[in-house]
Amino acid sequence: MREMRRHQDAFDTKLVHTGQHYDRNLSQLLFEDLGMAEPDFNLGVGSGSHAEQTARVMVALETLILAERPDIVVVFGDVNSTMAGAIVAAKLSVKVAHVESGLRSFDRTMPEEINRIVTDHLSDYLFVSEPSGLENLRHEGLPDEKVHFAGNIMIDSLISTLRVAKQSDVVERLGLAPRQYGVVTLHRPSNVDDPETLGSVLDTLAAVSARTTVVFPCHPRTRHNMEKFGLNRRGGPSMILTEPLGYIDFSRLTFDARFVLTDSGGIQEETTYLKVPCITMRDNTERPVTVTVGSNVMTGNDPARILGAVNDILDGRKKPAGIPELWDGHTAERIVEILRRA
Repeated sequence: MREMRRHQDAFDTKLVHTGQHYDRNLSQLLFEDLGMAEPDFNLGVGSGSHAEQTARVMVALETLILAERPDIVVVFGDVNSTMAGAIVAAKLSVKVAHVESGLRSFDRTMPEEINRIVTDHLSDYLFVSEPSGLENLRHEGLPDEKVHFAGNIMIDSLISTLRVAKQSDVVERLGLAPRQYGVVTLHRPSNVDDPETLGSVLDTLAAVSARTTVVFPCHPRTRHNMEKFGLNRRGGPSMILTEPLGYIDFSRLTFDARFVLTDSGGIQEETTYLKVPCITMRDNTERPVTVTVGSNVMTGNDPARILGAVNDILDGRKKPAGIPELWDGHTAERIVEILRRA
């Protein structure tokens, strides 16, 4: 948005917030932390099943696109709003650009995988963040002229806010010292929707907290399930459970962490850039470059593998890390330059 608004001769840019994410710390605070202007349109779709949420976004977006008549709709990532935006725009013969294209976990039980595939096959511009995306799109038969290796837009956001993030007092506020704690995020259905699985993961985190302090900013979905399954009293001797954190506070918390335990895709990327060891509690990743180049290790939700990976880090056996190609803070410039030539 910032880069496009620097080129007002070429673009009249409007921001649509679908309202799919509406928790203050997961939505409004993000706008504030990133210094973003208020959205031009807020559809306020809220939560619901995948079908309900996607349908509500599509109905609201169709009305908006018919009224605004844009030349192009740019969608990001792999959430329901991403796919809904691509479907509506394509059916109205409006060009679609997909930022973060080509990522594949090859696990179609993940709703995000369906969203990624559908969005890519409807898009006119496919902006890829890592080499695996180029290979995946080629294997799926998408024309090379649509595909552009642009780099990782999330790293642009991280770099642009890092100076401010380092000034956050969240580490001190929680009574922590740099490099003396781990961070946990947990929200995927495969980890939190089954009581036995969630209970096992929480027991594993308790075991980790016997060795070091663990900070757990708890996603609303996870907290709800912990309460529903009667697991909210599970915890360890040094586990700090908090509400979801804003982007700036979470960036500082990650920057100074000894390690991060997560099932998030984006956090795999951010820890890779920051060279903070990441343990991903999933059996697959749509961001394989974080494993091949970065310090990311895949463990699934197997307690022995998670504890083994944590012990490796705490005992000084962490994996060497690098930063992937074009994760340099200039992705937005490359994307906007391509769109300007369109």
